[in-house]
Amino acid sequence: MKDKTISPRSSKVVTIVTAALLAGGLAGCEAVSSAGTVIAEALRTAGPSDAAHGPTASQDAGPAEVSAAITMLAAIPVKGRAPQTGYSRDRFGPAWADVDHNGCDTRNDILARDLTGETFKPGTHNCVVASGTLADKYTGKTIQFVRGASTSSAVQIDHIIPLSLAWQTGAQQISEEQRKQLANDPLNLMAADGPTNTAKSDKDAATWLPPNKAFRCEYAARMTAVKAKYKLWVTRPEHDAIEGVLTSCI
Repeated sequence: MKDKTISPRSSKVVTIVTAALLAGGLAGCEAVSSAGTVIAEALRTAGPSDAAHGPTASQDAGPAEVSAAITMLAAIPVKGRAPQTGYSRDRFGPAWADVDHNGCDTRNDILARDLTGETFKPGTHNCVVASGTLADKYTGKTIQFVRGASTSSAVQIDHIIPLSLAWQTGAQQISEEQRKQLANDPLNLMAADGPTNTAKSDKDAATWLPPNKAFRCEYAARMTAVKAKYKLWVTRPEHDAIEGVLTSCI
């Protein structure tokens, strides 16, 4: 059966948990990685967000939470981007593996989490999402999802830290199992407008930010948390772009 706890997430979960951890005095690479892990757990267990306000509702993080994310960012190493040599999607395990062993693949888990009013394909134990409504955070638009060969691409599942970027900023140095977890981690995944996700491609924060400015604070905080959790580094332009977004949110 489908895990019914998967639901739309509060936009402030990431930054609130980050603030709590850093307020407790965590410091150093291992502590920053642990903070990212706790944030991911919070995302898995957080209650539904208030969908009644629609996709244009404010998603700004508060000053305290943003300050905590800036502190976390400062603990992430800054290095040059490594060559893309050796990268392939297979390096991160099979696409949409059922890493949480709930009987549903990750793509459908994220669709079920991020859509509202979702329906499921009969006979799939409420695993295969057939339709639903997405309040798209990247654009602020409302998008109707209908599964089908010519319609499914309207809503895609985005890796907030693209896997190619992750490979070039440290994922080559983590284990195969950790890369598989990164590729399927709810913290790093979000249902998004298909054309906008395609335009993002594997760009980092220095070359692409969400058109919906109201989401940029959360986006930058989540990028920081993923980098921290999986011990990835940031390039100087990437660091400066994320820092610029976060400081503008205070």
